[in-house]
Amino acid sequence: MIRAGMIRKVAAGIYTYLPLGLRVIRKVELIVREEMNRAGAQELLMPMVQPAELWNETGRWGEYGKELLRFKDRGEREFCLGPTHEEVVTDLVRAEVKSYRHLPQILYQIQTKFRDEIRPRFGLMRGREFLMKDAYSFDRDEEGAKSSYEKMGRAYHRIFERCGLKFKPVEAESGVIGGIFSQEFMVLAETGEDSLVACHACDYAANVEKARGSDCPRGHGPLTTHRGIEVGHIFMLGTKYSQAMKAVFLDKNGKEAYPVMGCYGIGVSRTAAAAIEQNHDAKGILWPLPLAPYQVHVIPVNDQSERVMITSELIYGTLSNLGVEVLIDDRSERPGVKFNDADLIGIPYQIIVGEKNLADGLVELKDRRTGKVQKVTTEEVIDLVKKLVLPPAPRAES
Repeated sequence: MIRAGMIRKVAAGIYTYLPLGLRVIRKVELIVREEMNRAGAQELLMPMVQPAELWNETGRWGEYGKELLRFKDRGEREFCLGPTHEEVVTDLVRAEVKSYRHLPQILYQIQTKFRDEIRPRFGLMRGREFLMKDAYSFDRDEEGAKSSYEKMGRAYHRIFERCGLKFKPVEAESGVIGGIFSQEFMVLAETGEDSLVACHACDYAANVEKARGSDCPRGHGPLTTHRGIEVGHIFMLGTKYSQAMKAVFLDKNGKEAYPVMGCYGIGVSRTAAAAIEQNHDAKGILWPLPLAPYQVHVIPVNDQSERVMITSELIYGTLSNLGVEVLIDDRSERPGVKFNDADLIGIPYQIIVGEKNLADGLVELKDRRTGKVQKVTTEEVIDLVKKLVLPPAPRAES
């Protein structure tokens, strides 16, 4: 990502997102936002800075360890940079939700988090500051909480499918978040820092900590090991936080009850990095089309040729007007430099405009993933790209 001009390191585990990298992050955000909204969740934004009092209510101020970056303000009051927001959102709900009629609720945010990792490494994979989507469900009872948990699980499937990633949901331990049970969503990649086991005879999969023995606990056959990168985690929390923080509502019988909670995280910046770990070759990145910073890369081979530049600008303008996300390399660089940079950045389709082919009225359309090149006319390249990257127009009602 550094070589491709997507991020720059500011400090250990802390990065600036450059324009190309930010475009990818925004693509992940958009998919996450659409699917969360579709699942009935509502977006809010909570503060990154959190007061110690809330964390003391749940006991996590003392439990969390050095990953929690604590500091004092000028009035000597203790705060932390939020690694997660269970306390803040529970505090909000206990102030606002008084009756069973106000439940269920699913609230989410996409926001910067900070965890003071002991060894930040692998770029955005294990950074200290990172972008995350965290959602929290509040239900009247266990049955409702299970329904919210399953709803979020389905939304996560849709999110990672839409990102164009190969992934596996696996049973997992709940760790410092706590709760009844949890599931991790793993992007499969040989470079993944996590091990998971899966059964090919059924849908069982678990991370190594959770799995026991060499056979599937459901009795369907042997387990195989894979490498993966955790990009999402969903937790069934129960009443751990609502009880600790005395967040109560009145049930149908007018009695006080605790909302049953779930929480659901997706590492937005981590998903972008995991996509690269799963999709690359020796030359660079092979972006899945939904996450690519641009869909098409126009490469004029000779910027000194008026004909090459006019044709390239014409293709660029026509595609832009059609709603295609297109990047043009109008730098004064040698062809080899442009080709190497284009392969490194990994935009899915390249249109190569050179004098030799233009003499025959042709340009080259290259599929970055397969390396397949076809020579087509400038008119044909527009139609081909439209079919490759734009969704089909809705059919008119007859």
